[in-house]
Amino acid sequence: MTSIDRPEDQGCLRWVLAVPLALLYVPAAFFLYGSLVLQPDSGSPYDPMRDDARVNSTLSVGLWFLGLLLTAVPVFHRNLGRWWYAVPFLLASVAFWRGQTV
Repeated sequence: MTSIDRPEDQGCLRWVLAVPLALLYVPAAFFLYGSLVLQPDSGSPYDPMRDDARVNSTLSVGLWFLGLLLTAVPVFHRNLGRWWYAVPFLLASVAFWRGQTV
């Protein structure tokens, strides 16, 4: 199968396609960092920081998932490498794990 894109266009196109993904992944990383940094009191099940950590991890998982869906669009899928799937999936797994274990 031949590609309709010229090889010299691939570099610029990758940068253009990376902008929306970066706009999703930067806040997702911020929320993931926030959920990992919050250390709720282990003695009290009603600590408000526990809810904050869960909300941060849920927002992070949602943004990572939205980025993964955007990466699956054919234009992105054809021009971006496979690591654009690996990193968000790994970080979404960490965020999900944190939300479940808070």
